[in-house]
Amino acid sequence: MDIAFFLKVFAALFAIMSPVANLPVFLALTSDRNAAGKRAVALTATLGLIAGSLVVFFGGEAILSLFGISIDGFRLAGGLLILLIALSMLHGGESSAQAGTDAEKEHHRNVDNPGIYPLTVPMLLGPGSISTIVIFREQASGTGQEIALVAALTAMVAVLAATFFAAPMLSRVLNRTAISIMSRLMGMILAAIAMEMMVASLKVLLPGLA
Repeated sequence: MDIAFFLKVFAALFAIMSPVANLPVFLALTSDRNAAGKRAVALTATLGLIAGSLVVFFGGEAILSLFGISIDGFRLAGGLLILLIALSMLHGGESSAQAGTDAEKEHHRNVDNPGIYPLTVPMLLGPGSISTIVIFREQASGTGQEIALVAALTAMVAVLAATFFAAPMLSRVLNRTAISIMSRLMGMILAAIAMEMMVASLKVLLPGLA
């Protein structure tokens, strides 16, 4: 397995899916539920994320081909989107592409089981994370990187599942300051990855820049 590629993919997914930043969201959406209810939502979100990730992993390239979109064009657009998400994180805010608009957030509070919507889509498996999976899936070359990609995605799902199932305990350990610091650190990493995606795409689309 390509360890460097694994770390790169995992860092990107961790920054976008952000288990630490999504912990307060999970607690807010399940505040009226008992321990069993919280576990049910966590299980639903985990299964939804697994199913959604598999669809994107195996079908992402086919969907791009269907619309006649090149991987470099998509990588450039995805890099720009990921950069915007990173900038929101660095400024202590949240991107509406992932968290939703104010109207959507109001609707979130009235959903019976928030495990699929809004936790899985769009908060965990939103435009940013979908772009990341598709881009790295296309970028992976050789068995080592393909194994690393699958391992990184599996590890990310496991981390998110553990975070949600342990949410009540973690909420007593992680305060708002720790969450803010982690969010900004992840924002810096995500911004660097986004710039790398955009530069790689521009070199292909505009050969004169190379």
